[in-house]
Amino acid sequence: MQQWSAEHVAAIAVTVALAAIAIAGARRWGDAWTTAFGRALALVILAGFVCEQVTYALRGLWSAQVNLPLQLSDAVSLTAIAALWRPDVALLVELVYFWTGSASLQAVLTPDLHQSFPDVLYFTYFATHAGAIVAACLLVFGARRTPRPNAVWRAYAITAAFAAVAGIATILTGGNYMFLRRKPAGGSLLDVMGPWPVYIAAGALLGLALFFALDALARPFARRSSPSSSAA
Repeated sequence: MQQWSAEHVAAIAVTVALAAIAIAGARRWGDAWTTAFGRALALVILAGFVCEQVTYALRGLWSAQVNLPLQLSDAVSLTAIAALWRPDVALLVELVYFWTGSASLQAVLTPDLHQSFPDVLYFTYFATHAGAIVAACLLVFGARRTPRPNAVWRAYAITAAFAAVAGIATILTGGNYMFLRRKPAGGSLLDVMGPWPVYIAAGALLGLALFFALDALARPFARRSSPSSSAA
């Protein structure tokens, strides 16, 4: 998919509009809106995730090198579904927020997508990636479920553990999970971070910096008297 094509710009515009609607609705109608909108969004993300897997299988293109749910975007999608269904589990919300702000946002701005509108994979790609961004906006900026103290380090440790699993899968399958073997062909922020494996270390440091920036960004949105949230 050519970046900044008409269909790409349209997808970004829809993402921004839905995020604004999600935030405004949560601010005005509170938990009732957050629950209803969030669960509807969770079903959309789940449908996109399942449909993508099924589409690759039906086209005879599914392979362990590409389609195991070991990209960070896969983790974001599945975690977003869980967080939207159980927003009281603080760790889920934190992971969705940090992962979408550092990974999903870039995936929407610089999509690693070879299919264009109206291919079904165009819709599944943006349903999952953009859907996760809307989920984070709903939960953090709308419902004000902001990260707890030390959330950055918890999320970063889980991200590192997931990256280790993705690295093992990359070696075993010959794939490129989390772009640990090579950079995205369509271009991304990794292009300015040096050759392999330098860009992996640089990306890890940038990710940590982004986590801290996102944590600071969320603080003004915290509830003044938040009910206690359960942790996973």
